[in-house]
Amino acid sequence: MSQNPIAPVIPWSAKISLGLLSIVSYFARGCSENIHRRITNIIDFTTKIPTSPVRGLKLSDVTVDATRNIWFRLYVPTEHVDDTTCLPVIVYFHGGGFSYFSPESDAYDALCRRMARNVSAVVVSVNYRRTPEYRCPAQYDDGFDVLKFIDRGGIEGFPKNADISKCFLVGDSAGGNIAHNVARRYAENDTEFSDLKGVGLILIQPFFGGEERTDAEIRLQWAPLLSTETTDWHWKVFAP
Repeated sequence: MSQNPIAPVIPWSAKISLGLLSIVSYFARGCSENIHRRITNIIDFTTKIPTSPVRGLKLSDVTVDATRNIWFRLYVPTEHVDDTTCLPVIVYFHGGGFSYFSPESDAYDALCRRMARNVSAVVVSVNYRRTPEYRCPAQYDDGFDVLKFIDRGGIEGFPKNADISKCFLVGDSAGGNIAHNVARRYAENDTEFSDLKGVGLILIQPFFGGEERTDAEIRLQWAPLLSTETTDWHWKVFAP
């Protein structure tokens, strides 16, 4: 019996979408260390918050620091909970190679809505400064400052039954990298927090890198959307 793993069958619709994303991403960054945001906006469809609760959720956008464009989208479940139900808090960091997307992006808005409903948790989806305009450690600084902002309290729209002593940091791809490093910083400075307690860290296919190529990087050198050349570019504009 062959021990070779069976490659997954990717639908043609997914292949076409990945191809289009790869093309748009390539032309958006070109040969420079800049990104043409007008081009990336072509593929970044966004969702505005509704004026009233929708399907058991109340949404609002909360400004943390307008000078740095740090804000978060807040998801509060309103069905099957009451004021006596303590809700854990999930702080979510979106992916996108540190360069793309935001909490308004359709895919991440849909993900956080589903998470808040299914888990019955308050979800805080963080908008952090992106590369290449802002390099590391700006993203880690922004994430840590959001935690301190939540700890201070008095946030409009933040429910009283939100239990910030049960705070989970979650992120996918580059967001997983940010969640990891924000969690490290929290652990090193936990005495600065009065009520917020980080109790869990969930990393979804986190985007990490090193000085040497991994087997996966070598094997997937020409992968659509995330080729080795593409990831190298993201690391180049992320580095301080």
